[in-house]
Amino acid sequence: MSLLSGYTLGELTLSNRMVMAPMTRCRALEGNVPGPLTVTYYRQRASAGLIITEGSQVSPMGVGFFRTPGIHSQAQVAGWKDVTGAVHDAGGKIFLQLWHVGRMSHPDFLGGALPVAPSALPVGDEIHTPSGAKKEIPVPRALRTDEIPDIIDQFRVGAMNAKAAGFDGVEVHGANGYLLDQFLRDGSNQRTDLYGGRVENRARLPLQVADAVARVFGGKRVGYRISPHFLVHGMADSDPRETFSCLVEGLNRIGIGYVHLVESVGGRTPVPADGARLASVIRAKFDGTLILNGGYDGQTGSAAIEEGIADLIAFGVPFLANPDLPERFRRHATLNHEDITTFYDGGEKGYTDYPALGE
Repeated sequence: MSLLSGYTLGELTLSNRMVMAPMTRCRALEGNVPGPLTVTYYRQRASAGLIITEGSQVSPMGVGFFRTPGIHSQAQVAGWKDVTGAVHDAGGKIFLQLWHVGRMSHPDFLGGALPVAPSALPVGDEIHTPSGAKKEIPVPRALRTDEIPDIIDQFRVGAMNAKAAGFDGVEVHGANGYLLDQFLRDGSNQRTDLYGGRVENRARLPLQVADAVARVFGGKRVGYRISPHFLVHGMADSDPRETFSCLVEGLNRIGIGYVHLVESVGGRTPVPADGARLASVIRAKFDGTLILNGGYDGQTGSAAIEEGIADLIAFGVPFLANPDLPERFRRHATLNHEDITTFYDGGEKGYTDYPALGE
């Protein structure tokens, strides 16, 4: 099975081509610090060729979900250091995902401040607040041009903190309708300055962030996640092919290690029409590693690698429910079924209690 063959990602040797996708799990402790359960969770899954952690906010203004970890305080760095140590001791490789939710937040998370975004446009959605109640997301505040360098610096410092915490690299979260995705797409960006209008301007902040992060880790230890077909939370783009081609060409010039493309072939998210799929477009414009994510199984993942469509395949829910997923694929073993009611439940159940083979 091609998924189980080794792979060289820049300076890193991966034991297989199976990536554990980033998944929000809402288990952080007070101060958004990763705790002992998080250490166990990632150590259990260290047989992945590469683990990409759940999104970790680069500043207090980047928070939009309850009990999600950060990478902007020393306590958070210390918590993550325990995670990386455990994963490395188990023989694994692990990247941290750098995250800023932008407008996908609420003043209850932000000390009463409005969420920030490229433009003051309504999201038309609700979000769970720290009290547990669902509240409407307010119209965000548009970032001033002179505030944008600070956003770039937040990602740069987040990368420095991730390096101090012992991560092998970082992934910039540019997908799923969060801040960098909001800047990139014309459905959420109506600016008229250097960061809005034509696609080269809309891609400016994502590329400046990627460049700043690459200067910390070295480009080959940096990835960037995109989701061109994500249409939730008011997200849209008039020409995804042009928009994401421009972004990826810029990422290629910077020399980052991989692009992580969420483009479903099955599962929970809509499957794009064949004519709309961008994997081959991205492949042609990017010289580094291409990770595909979205409903793959062992058979379809190996086929994508053998056909040259992808280098690595990311698995989300299958890794959540099967800490030993590579071994299960190797043995053609039955998979554990996920318990969706515990995805964001906050405790050990549905987090660290999924059994490995033989348990």
